[in-house]
Amino acid sequence: MIGISKLYCGTVEPSDAIRYGRDSKQLPSHLLQFSADKKPVVVWNCTRRCNLRCVHCYSHSQDLQYSGEMSNEEAKRFIDGLGDFGVPVLLFSGGEPLLRRDLFELITYTRNKGIRAVISTNGTLISEETAARLADAGLSYVGVSLDGLKAVHDRFRGVAGSFEKALEGIRASRKAGVKVGLRFTINKDNVDDIPGIFRLLETESIPRICFYHLVYTGRAAELVDRDLDRKKARETVDLIINATADLHKRGFAAEVLTVDNHADGVHLYLRLLREKSPRAAQVLELLKMNGGNSSGVGISSVSWDGSVYPDQFWRHYAVGNVRERPFGEIWSDPGEPLLAKLRDRKAFLKGRCGRCVWRDICNGNFRVRAEAVYNDVWAEDPACYLTEEEISTRVE
Repeated sequence: MIGISKLYCGTVEPSDAIRYGRDSKQLPSHLLQFSADKKPVVVWNCTRRCNLRCVHCYSHSQDLQYSGEMSNEEAKRFIDGLGDFGVPVLLFSGGEPLLRRDLFELITYTRNKGIRAVISTNGTLISEETAARLADAGLSYVGVSLDGLKAVHDRFRGVAGSFEKALEGIRASRKAGVKVGLRFTINKDNVDDIPGIFRLLETESIPRICFYHLVYTGRAAELVDRDLDRKKARETVDLIINATADLHKRGFAAEVLTVDNHADGVHLYLRLLREKSPRAAQVLELLKMNGGNSSGVGISSVSWDGSVYPDQFWRHYAVGNVRERPFGEIWSDPGEPLLAKLRDRKAFLKGRCGRCVWRDICNGNFRVRAEAVYNDVWAEDPACYLTEEEISTRVE
């Protein structure tokens, strides 16, 4: 996760994170990526069921009543384990989390354990009544997925009217006083909508957006050819940087982030050097605090059936199950080979990633994407768009 607004527009300084001791339990949510302890944010796919049919869904969700989901009692025991381990944030995801009947109760239970509760949703089920219930339950944040403007979004979501329903959900959340933001997965079919998405941020007063790079898992495994090539990816990140800077100059200080490609951090830093920005050194310090890709370290995923994964996309390799052992015990197990290697991955990286001089910033980028393309967890990330010169020359 690269905070474009934090880094390029100067909304965060290294001292901001240091002031809290870089302790994940003490840091405000917007500084969590700079924690030193890297206690994991846990993405819980609390249900597999979904009312939409998104073409890039990593969980292959449908509008079905799936079996095997954790019960209310099992869910509370799981959340107890997260609290005991010191997990700072639990993100309720799916499928569509609002289809889980005890969601509001579990949000409150999470908050009472000292864990921040957020949800990732398609937004179509958030009425004013639902938004008020989310606020009353103590939800910290609603992330609504919009993968383009109306025509493109509805095509991606597989259900006509999804865009308008999502907008209604965003407005209802804002009215209820729940912080809301957008999630946008970049690909060839929606990249031209990005300027319009920035206009939407401003007109709807939406304070946050995360732009996700495509990860080739689930249904998205069939979309490898719809990912941006290296030249277009670089141009798109520059477009996002420029649009963010423009918003901030005009007084709308939206929080803008890119996710799932840590080449973005190196690219942003090198751009600041070219621009002779006085912030370049501070940005490099923040990127070092960030530490790059955090799969198996600062991010984890737990499935509807209790399976624990290194991140929400790595669904073909479970490292344990919270029905059998508490989360903290699973996550701390020194005998789990994939987690051990992910936490000391630099020695295993191959190709461009293996010889890159920015490994402390990027941490080898996204391993599951390398595995999807090359059938090798430690191969180079095919979505890295840095040039050979950039990965070979360290400039500070």
